[in-house]
Amino acid sequence: MCATEMLPPPPPPLLIHIVWHPNCHQASQVAEQIRSHFGTHYFENIMDGAGIPVRFQRSLDLISPDPHTVNWNAGCPIAVVVLIDMSFAEDSEWVEYLHDLSQIAERQSIVARFLPVAMQANVLDHLNIREQALRWDDWDSPDEARDQRLIRELAYEFALMLRQQLHSLSLSSTDQPVLARNQEKIQVFLSHTKQDGHGKEIAEAIRCWLHQNSKLSSFLDVYDIPWGADASDTIEYHVERSIFLAIQTDQYSSREWCRREVIQAKQLGVPMILVDCLQTGEERAFPYLGNVPVIRMDPDAMDRIPELASRLLDELVVDYLWRYRIATLPGRPEDTIYMARPPEPASLSAPVIDQEMRSVVVYPDPPLGNEEVQLLQAIRGGLQFQTITQWLAREST
Repeated sequence: MCATEMLPPPPPPLLIHIVWHPNCHQASQVAEQIRSHFGTHYFENIMDGAGIPVRFQRSLDLISPDPHTVNWNAGCPIAVVVLIDMSFAEDSEWVEYLHDLSQIAERQSIVARFLPVAMQANVLDHLNIREQALRWDDWDSPDEARDQRLIRELAYEFALMLRQQLHSLSLSSTDQPVLARNQEKIQVFLSHTKQDGHGKEIAEAIRCWLHQNSKLSSFLDVYDIPWGADASDTIEYHVERSIFLAIQTDQYSSREWCRREVIQAKQLGVPMILVDCLQTGEERAFPYLGNVPVIRMDPDAMDRIPELASRLLDELVVDYLWRYRIATLPGRPEDTIYMARPPEPASLSAPVIDQEMRSVVVYPDPPLGNEEVQLLQAIRGGLQFQTITQWLAREST
């Protein structure tokens, strides 16, 4: 490929459209909250600094270039979030548009989800829609907390969409996605120690909150390892299929099983969050707990579990966005391995790195510092480390 011939820009891994009636001021505010979260924040390094594309549709003037109409031909998973209030439900033209969106989404060959959100009580009574609605109106909390819960619920649905599309990309043309696989709940692996006064208590509190306030399931060894099962095999199985939450209390890093779980998660490249619940400190910091997002939580108050759940889901969406983007690249050389987080000694010990053909590690922007690259090359000589932007620039020349 000549230097002047650039690779065409890939379709985004996910496209979000938000629809609401122009008379609903509250819906306008909620829509802006959704855009400000998914449009930038944690997702920009996966999406070339732009975040997930979020488009607004607040008018039926479909000729106007702004607001945008739903782009059903975007070539990527599409989520249509419809914020429904009484102004919407009582306007026959908007109700007809609502049904059109539902029917078109159902006919799409690519993954498309129609996600109605009830902004007021009783708005769904006469709409005759089949889709299960998110009940913003029914959540007993202040508006700010309801907005954050809505973002968390949407992140869960977006993760399911991306997982389904990734699954579809791996199927042959004669296969069909398995409904049971696509409906499987997203699971959080609660890695903790029972050797101090807080590890098990915090893990159980998080487990309880997740089950009562989200669709997330959890794996907690004391409850979820069947009697008579091999504990090591069971834990390894669930680490690979979960979002990993390391609950760092004072004795966590001193426990062999906790260290093994962390290293396994790093080698498998699963999404990981560290919740720092240290009280007095620890005798030896475990170096492989680094390079992941950290949330500090007072082990006595345990008041940041909702924020923790939100960040877990954001990390999962980032992971799926990355996997989808890599899966849809026009060419993937056999010498290249792609990591959803910056490489580090623990991730470089993964078995896939040991294959002789591997010579380039590609990861999201921003680039590692020179001192980090030098250290990694001293550990694994011969490897090159490039951000996705650097790698795409190299491939286009």
